[in-house]
Amino acid sequence: MKKPIENSELEKGKIHIIVEIIEYMANAVVSKTIIKKTTGNITATSFDAGEELDEKITPFDTYIQIIDGVAELTINDEKYKLKLGEGIVIPAHSKYHFNATEQFKMISTVIKSGYEDL
Repeated sequence: MKKPIENSELEKGKIHIIVEIIEYMANAVVSKTIIKKTTGNITATSFDAGEELDEKITPFDTYIQIIDGVAELTINDEKYKLKLGEGIVIPAHSKYHFNATEQFKMISTVIKSGYEDL
């Protein structure tokens, strides 16, 4: 698995076509920051087929919305298959893992308030 590639924030005050702000890259997971603040962030990520992200735990709720393709997501050992337009909240302090059986793009939104690190 290759590490995500981070880019700078999107230009403010400019209209964007959400599915086009991030491209697929062969054998890679690519991320583009839309907004990054101390109180949270919004990121677009693309996964090439066969890629995955290692299991993580975040101290904050994370909202995931699929903007292209189909994603496989595991939260606390429960598997979900998310299709275009579908979203889910990954609860704070939950173990989660993404697996791309096919290419997909998603938007993730993290709100960093209301929780203490454990």
